[in-house]
Amino acid sequence: MNEHPLLINILIYLLSAVIAVPLFKKMGLGSVLGYLVAGAVIGPWGLALITNVEDILHFAEFGVVLLLFLIGLELEPKRLWEMRRQIVGMGGGQVILTSILFYIIALWLGLNWSSALIIAMSLSLSSTAIALQTLNEKNLLTTQTGHSAFSVLLFQDLAVIPMMAIIPLMGDSQLGNNSDLLSAIAEVIGVIALVIVGGHYLTEPIFKIIARTHMREIFIAFSLLLIIAIALLMDKVGMSMALGSFLAGVLLAKSEFRHELEVEIDPFKGLLMGLFFIAIGMSINFGLLIEQPLFILSLVMLLVLVKLCVLIVIARLFAFSTSQYPLFAIVLSQGGEFAFVLFTLAGDMEIISPQVIEPLIVVVALSMAVTPLLMLLNDYFIQPGFAQFSPIADHDILENMNHPVIIAGFGRFGRVVGRLLHANNIRTTILDHEPDMIDDARVYGYKVFYGDARKSALLHSAGADSAKIMIVCVDEPQMALDIIDMAKKHFPHLTILSRAYDMGHAFDLLDRGVNLFQREMLSSAMVLGEKALLELGYGAYEAHHATNIFSDHDRSLFQQLYQTDALEKRISISRQARDELAKVLAGDQEEQNRRNNEDWE
Repeated sequence: MNEHPLLINILIYLLSAVIAVPLFKKMGLGSVLGYLVAGAVIGPWGLALITNVEDILHFAEFGVVLLLFLIGLELEPKRLWEMRRQIVGMGGGQVILTSILFYIIALWLGLNWSSALIIAMSLSLSSTAIALQTLNEKNLLTTQTGHSAFSVLLFQDLAVIPMMAIIPLMGDSQLGNNSDLLSAIAEVIGVIALVIVGGHYLTEPIFKIIARTHMREIFIAFSLLLIIAIALLMDKVGMSMALGSFLAGVLLAKSEFRHELEVEIDPFKGLLMGLFFIAIGMSINFGLLIEQPLFILSLVMLLVLVKLCVLIVIARLFAFSTSQYPLFAIVLSQGGEFAFVLFTLAGDMEIISPQVIEPLIVVVALSMAVTPLLMLLNDYFIQPGFAQFSPIADHDILENMNHPVIIAGFGRFGRVVGRLLHANNIRTTILDHEPDMIDDARVYGYKVFYGDARKSALLHSAGADSAKIMIVCVDEPQMALDIIDMAKKHFPHLTILSRAYDMGHAFDLLDRGVNLFQREMLSSAMVLGEKALLELGYGAYEAHHATNIFSDHDRSLFQQLYQTDALEKRISISRQARDELAKVLAGDQEEQNRRNNEDWE
């Protein structure tokens, strides 16, 4: 067994992730918390299956590097320039204000000025990995909150550079003299220039040469080589590796190979990000937590509360929607990965003692674990409260307008339904629980009201007592079921139509007596399949007829599967039905060939 320690470690990581993450997702706790708990269980303070935590953490940080590279691919330099007010204003304001408050608190706790300043700067930083993973998991990266949070994180990554330059000036190291400082600044400028020039002029021709070989593995190899080389260059001159990879991504944002890069890099990013969170979970010193529980937990609460207050002030200054204050603040309320780096550097230079650094590392790690829990608190208690308690503008006042139709959820599915009804002069009352979605809809002239349709009082205000039908179009299957359960209990006269996320969700709808539903991708997928048959040489009638046969077969199969509870039986029925469909289409081929396609073409 000891002959393959690397493989054994990989087995442990994968097994812990495969068990913990789906379980935590199922419970609605999110993947990040699942990874953190998995790390705590297998780490030195759990089952002690893995002990070399620091080495794993350094390796796993490459996941953050890949994440920033992929985000950079989505942002052209022009778009980045347009975000400069958010980056400098929001990011700068957050770092400065948070640092000042933590500096005052550290001095009050009896630390000297240099230790207090380093701790204050370190704690002002948030976790890029935790924040972006949380936003990405909830599809919030493209919203106002997502853009703003990313702007703050980007400024923090930039701020790490002067922070790392300041620390040597506080110690006795010879790095503190002016010539060395100027030399370091020159190195930083040189490396950034090299990345910009190389990314703009050299990478594109190399990608073209590699693309002509049609060897996918070489394309992946060069992509990883490029990112690793830039990350190491940045690290060599004391800069953030993630910042360097982000810069490389921005420079390649207009490249014709951008989409291919996204596809190839994303799986590596996902695995390494998971490993990073596991390593954070393993790094939590539960021994210290057990020795000083009140002290450590008090510091965690202090860290999170100070950052929450500062971020809410920033959100208010930059005219956020009031309902978005909590989400923006919570996403950035934890300590960051670079706090570990700055604490280690300060410890190596003997500016801060180990007795101070050790509890601070535990505090930062625990604050990362708190974020997913605060997100749950926001989703289930804080955000729903805004529908009832938040100040509402005049045009947001929800009143019974006696419309015959209520639409719950106005995303990509609900908008199509709403447009069709509107085109036929059918009046609708539209509800959605995502403020950004509401703002987007209003740009196109739709009047959408903020609210959680799971609340009977809200539906009463929306006119559910007099409406004829309610169409449930929300994105989340469980939320759709909760809305339907509530509506059937309080408004039994309503005819309910629903979007079905998949076949399993459709079965749940049937169990609730909802027979009017549409599986969201079935029709469009069949239309696209019919077009594929046309491109493959089928006549118009042949393609249309084959699609109709498939549609009839799918309806029959759906009923058979619904009437069967056992998974093994469903799998057997599906396989048998697939073979039967192939025989039907094959037997029908000769007759189809005699049909006249001209009328269809």
